[in-house]
Amino acid sequence: MLTDWIGKYTTYLLPKHCDVCGLPIEKPHSHPIVCRICLDVLTRQPRCLRCGLIVSINSEQCGRCLVSPPPWSRLYCVGDYQQPLSSYIHRLKYSGQFWHAKTLALLLIPYLKEKPDLITFVPLHWQRFLYRGYNQSQHLAWEISKSMQVNCRGVFRKARATVRQQGMTRQQRKRNVRQAFKLCQPVHFEHVAIVDDVLTTGSTVEPLCQALRQNGVERIDIYCICRTSESRDKLSGANLI
Repeated sequence: MLTDWIGKYTTYLLPKHCDVCGLPIEKPHSHPIVCRICLDVLTRQPRCLRCGLIVSINSEQCGRCLVSPPPWSRLYCVGDYQQPLSSYIHRLKYSGQFWHAKTLALLLIPYLKEKPDLITFVPLHWQRFLYRGYNQSQHLAWEISKSMQVNCRGVFRKARATVRQQGMTRQQRKRNVRQAFKLCQPVHFEHVAIVDDVLTTGSTVEPLCQALRQNGVERIDIYCICRTSESRDKLSGANLI
């Protein structure tokens, strides 16, 4: 507990050394605890701008999206669910280190060039919220909204508890979250961004997108730290939900 407290209040105050490679961080630099070289390694993979999956070159839409487009307009992410990102997410999500939401949000923010009208987030069921004490996606959304100067508000609730989805197929994930989410207030905006920590098949955010579409939202963006394919999820054994 004392170590966590010290980490929370000294991460952004001590002399700047890269948290990944340990080398000094040159000034000026956009991220306080990851150096420019490590940041490039984390984010260098070309991705489809629609679904966020890795492709051979950056493209507006990959072949998969042309055939079967997702219910959102654009997906922004930092990288795959692998070290060192997976370590930060695990500490944020399961170790009570909610201040790492700022660490991770600062990696994503440089990619977010167009402001939405509203930033919201994937909700937790009340039982898991009480157990964890906070919603990691909400903390990420707060950090992003402060940087972008965009209103952040929770507009969804999770009506029933679901099991963790690690290792599930796409169809199993869709059944797991069926009728789990509800829109709890009207959304009178054209452009809304949904924040989540990790996205694999998209089964969690799809019903949220559908609810927003039914409410008249024209454009939906997804902001996530990691965009991981279903096959990588099974190989990594990541506790994705």
